[in-house]
Amino acid sequence: MSQATLFHTPAFLAARPVSKPAARRRVRTDRWTIRQLATAGVMAALAIFATRDAWTDILRHALKDQEYSHIWLVPVVAFFMVYVRRLRIRYCRPVGTSVGVAIALAGWLVSLWGFYHGVQSLWHGGAVLVVLGCVLSVLGKHALFRFFPAVAVLAFLIPVPGRLRQQVAIPLQSWTAQVSEVVLETFGVPIERSGNLLSVRRHDTATPAANATNTDTKVVDINIVEACNGLRMVWPLILMSYAFSFGLPLRNWVRLLILLASPLAAIGCNVLRILPTIWLYGNASDRVAQAFHDYSGWPMLPLSFLLLMGIIRLLRWAMIPVMRYTLAS
Repeated sequence: MSQATLFHTPAFLAARPVSKPAARRRVRTDRWTIRQLATAGVMAALAIFATRDAWTDILRHALKDQEYSHIWLVPVVAFFMVYVRRLRIRYCRPVGTSVGVAIALAGWLVSLWGFYHGVQSLWHGGAVLVVLGCVLSVLGKHALFRFFPAVAVLAFLIPVPGRLRQQVAIPLQSWTAQVSEVVLETFGVPIERSGNLLSVRRHDTATPAANATNTDTKVVDINIVEACNGLRMVWPLILMSYAFSFGLPLRNWVRLLILLASPLAAIGCNVLRILPTIWLYGNASDRVAQAFHDYSGWPMLPLSFLLLMGIIRLLRWAMIPVMRYTLAS
């Protein structure tokens, strides 16, 4: 008997060659397809339509109340979170879709309970869960776990209840007033503080010609709540800190430190914003000071981002391990 006969492979054990079209079909079914992504978009649209009353109320808060203007940043941050992790799509398959069905059902029940019991945050939060669950019912559980930072940021779509908003805003406003008073007195600016009320003397040179060499002064009261509401900066800066910490491959302790320091960053940005505002109230017209106040809020966001980038570069320069992996892989 020859050696070839001894090591002959039985016909039923021999590997059959797989045709190229079949291999391509197998690869396509293992990953998300364009059709599935389009179906997920349609499901999200249907879920928004089914819970349109809650979404209309969220939109109304974002349009009419400046305290909730950060809602417009949420889709941008969520898209950024997905973009930096875009290469993870190669590992995502449409499996575990029952997780999405369970989330959608739970969101529907939470939204109904919040609506009939007058709990606005649950009404809005349930609507967000319904949309998320409908999307996951098509894409599967990998969309939840591999892109969890993009999913978690959707919680910022829920308008903060008024009672909680005041509990956060009042201490921040008081701290901002105290810090502003100390800084202004350090630079020799005469100012008085009573609670959150700052009083500065305005120099008025519009005097009669006979007294042109003299200047009249009057006291201008600036309420820190009106001049620079701390809460308007807190949520956008928390969102910016969140996007920064989860947009870079930082270690978890660094991310936690950045998120915990975001309220302090809000106070710092408020102080940087209110100091020129107070100076303008004391040396210019109310219209100029108010215009500066109105248009100086959003520039604080890129400023805080650059500040965080500088801190990370400084830590890396000091050889402190702050990075751990590549987000996109």
